[in-house]
Amino acid sequence: MTTASSRPIVLIAGHWLGAWAWDEVLEHMATDHSRAVAMTLPGLDADDPGRAAKTLDDQAAAVLDVIGQLGASAHQPAILVAHSGANAPVSLVLDRHPELVHRVVWVDSGPVAPGSAFGAGIPGELAELPLPPFDVLGQQASLEGLSPDVLERFRAKAVPEPGPVLRQPVELSNEDRHKVRTTLVCCSIPSAQVLELAHAGHAMFAEVAHIEHLDVIDLPTGHWPMWSRPRDLAKVIQSAASRTN
Repeated sequence: MTTASSRPIVLIAGHWLGAWAWDEVLEHMATDHSRAVAMTLPGLDADDPGRAAKTLDDQAAAVLDVIGQLGASAHQPAILVAHSGANAPVSLVLDRHPELVHRVVWVDSGPVAPGSAFGAGIPGELAELPLPPFDVLGQQASLEGLSPDVLERFRAKAVPEPGPVLRQPVELSNEDRHKVRTTLVCCSIPSAQVLELAHAGHAMFAEVAHIEHLDVIDLPTGHWPMWSRPRDLAKVIQSAASRTN
């Protein structure tokens, strides 16, 4: 019999980030007996000389490889925790193999709409997108709760995002993706506003309105809660992972 604690949990960070981004969260989850691991998506490994050519398909395949290595199956599906820009490859995973995912936890993120691309207007000659200056980034996503030391580490460890990942449209066709149990962890935008935008058909949140089994949790902070509120985020993930329905 599959128990909540036996399900593998895979933590996937957004743009410019690798598995290292979850270090503090994993430390707080260590007291739990869950099988939690963090992964670095293809294209975000600084030591990979071919990383700038990686695609969303490469990233989705890597997620499937990791959950397969952890023993996930239709009888023991995994928990996927996706932060920010990890929503594109994880949306592909939900579309291609919804039976392998017991629950998806979106951290200040959410499922993407069919045919959308994060950077559709990014020129084809742009090989990669480096982490912007923080004054620019802060206009796009909240930096609330991040100390100067955290920002320094972010800058030092960030890896430029591959251009193909940003430009590739997310092709979705399997309606069963909407049946996967879902938890929205709302940080920089309150849940009430997220749900209002979803029901209004806002492009960024429209897919949320189609989810059949949805839980919503507010964790007020900036866009990177794994650094600003790691203990609280760990508790939220553990609670979501322990749910049986």
